[in-house]
Amino acid sequence: MEINKILVVDDEPDLEHLILQKFRKKINSEEYSFIFAKDGTEAFEIIKNNSSLDLILTDINMPGMDGLTLISRVKELNNRSIRFIIVSAYGDMENIRSAMNRGAYDFITKPIDLNDLEITIEKTFKEIEKSKLALQHHEKLISFKRELDIATAIQTSILPKKFPAFPDRRDFDVYAKMLPAKEVGGDFYDFFLLDDYRLGIVIGDATGKGIASALLMAISKTLLKATALKGNTTDYALAEINNMLAEEIPSDMFITIFYGILDTRTGLFEYTNAGHCHPYLLTADGKICQFEKVGGLLIGAIKYAQYESDSIMLQPDDSVFFYTDGVTEAFNINEEEFNEKRLFETLQNNHRINCESIVDNVVSNVRVFTNGIEQSDDITCMALRYLRP
Repeated sequence: MEINKILVVDDEPDLEHLILQKFRKKINSEEYSFIFAKDGTEAFEIIKNNSSLDLILTDINMPGMDGLTLISRVKELNNRSIRFIIVSAYGDMENIRSAMNRGAYDFITKPIDLNDLEITIEKTFKEIEKSKLALQHHEKLISFKRELDIATAIQTSILPKKFPAFPDRRDFDVYAKMLPAKEVGGDFYDFFLLDDYRLGIVIGDATGKGIASALLMAISKTLLKATALKGNTTDYALAEINNMLAEEIPSDMFITIFYGILDTRTGLFEYTNAGHCHPYLLTADGKICQFEKVGGLLIGAIKYAQYESDSIMLQPDDSVFFYTDGVTEAFNINEEEFNEKRLFETLQNNHRINCESIVDNVVSNVRVFTNGIEQSDDITCMALRYLRP
């Protein structure tokens, strides 16, 4: 148990003996420890050199630095947990009020009633303990906020943000947007050319919150791009990433990933889905359908998991809409989810607009639906349009 340290500041020589005698049991049990000073000047030097002091019992009227000046000087040190108990003559209300206004916690009057002093000290230490706990919680909140800021920086710094992403290409268009939640999750997206004709496109979500999730997201995105650039098929690429991560990440963490490759010469879109939300196909003639549910387990769940690939043939002006579960699981004030039905309805009549407008329409509808309710998860949308061979 931590010893409660008390500084007694008084120029009366008998007070030290009385206090040591009164509190001898608590001193012997190391519950209390007393330090004595004869005036404010001596006390101030002790306080400056002893950061573990919790309580100061001080007379007001003393030679040299008086008690009121001592309170003001100590407050300048910005020790938020330290407490003052003022000792003053009975009826000296002007000085007592002045001391309380300067930050004293309580007071006792002379002649000192030692039983009353004991009760006052115990009450003050209870208040000090509450103050310390509140300060610890505050510091934890600051630390957590700092961690979230770092996670957000990690998450957003590695995502493509410049659009149009490929201004010289006329055979496809791509656009993406992520709205980070206050409690950062692990959404990510990416798109990159594998060669002159093939475009790799990725969207995923790492479980958890904070820095751990942001780091897992960054690692997953980096590994996938490195694996994809070797020219591997989508199912092989996800299987290889899964084998690398399954034994390395904590058992309660995993990643969902959808990875596809568009061949811009033919419109063939090969894809594999590792537990992620199934994208929607928006055809040029206005039809909307969800991709077939093929793929495999979440990335990182078990080693040597098997993954399957499938493919569709995109026609000119067909679009594909990708998203994370922060879209469909966004809640409104009535705790209703945006859900797949509302997403489908939002995508209707979007087949003739460009990728940026498709994404913006979905994000706008989600925001209208939630009507200011704080996000519980990242909201990420991405659209790909095949323009011509």
